[in-house]
Amino acid sequence: MRAVLGIDIGSVSVKMAVLDENKKLRAHVYLETAGAPVESTLQALGEIRKQIDEQALRISGVGVTGSGRKLAALLLGADIVKNEVTAQTIAALHYDPDVSSIIEIGGQDSKVIILENGIPVWHNLNTLCAAGTGSFLSSQALRLKVPIEKFGEHALRSKVKVNIAAKCTVFSESDMIHKAALGYKKEDIINGLCEALVRNFVNNVTRNRSLRSPTVFAGGVAANQGVVKAFERELGHAVIVPEEHRIMGCIGMALLTLEQKIDNTGFKGFDIIGHDVRLTSHVCEDCPNQCEITGVLINDTAAGYLNSRCGKYG
Repeated sequence: MRAVLGIDIGSVSVKMAVLDENKKLRAHVYLETAGAPVESTLQALGEIRKQIDEQALRISGVGVTGSGRKLAALLLGADIVKNEVTAQTIAALHYDPDVSSIIEIGGQDSKVIILENGIPVWHNLNTLCAAGTGSFLSSQALRLKVPIEKFGEHALRSKVKVNIAAKCTVFSESDMIHKAALGYKKEDIINGLCEALVRNFVNNVTRNRSLRSPTVFAGGVAANQGVVKAFERELGHAVIVPEEHRIMGCIGMALLTLEQKIDNTGFKGFDIIGHDVRLTSHVCEDCPNQCEITGVLINDTAAGYLNSRCGKYG
């Protein structure tokens, strides 16, 4: 049976999903990159290989998205390369064709997409500040000695409202320490942190634009019920969290790849896992651009180059 591979490689994780020609999810994986995008991508591909029967499923197309999409495209041989807004929109529309807004919050970044009649009309990403992302909650969970997986559970037990500064991670941490010294319970502080993240998102990412229902919430932070409930209180309506919320980007790319009906895929195959893959880098001094060129070598053969502004390294 024909199948496609969708890949979403971001700043902190790589996600992959395999859909068959009936749009059924046949395999998926989520791995942290740990600062090694090539190694983690190949490792994720290996996990996908273990989950599928290569005799029954034939990968006939590959689509990639995420901040590392150009690297992944060269490494694996992608047929389609799209930005995260496109991927998230396609995935959200698959789960709810009437979706009007999409919230996506990951480990280091967050974004919002507003749609009209299924078409994205406005989107925005967070700034360099991580106060409205998953890393903000993870750092506070470490300080509070509460597993991040239990954060939402604690927040739902809160009985007292606690206001915590939302503009900056440093200020939020100082405020959290101050509230603890005043005797507030841990669950109330955790709920205050969830609400702080939501306020930061609304103020800095949505820029106070109205998010109409239905709203789909994607990304790893969507697993935190404390944040989900805080968004519902802020927006005034229910928020939809798909079961596959962590891998929505790669599902969107798989759906898009299926639609293209690719005849001859550029996918290099699963055997690339055993090949020698290296990255090289140098500064091109042939013009004032001073481009920092990254080369992808597979078995000492150049698969392609990144970051060339003039196209010299095509």
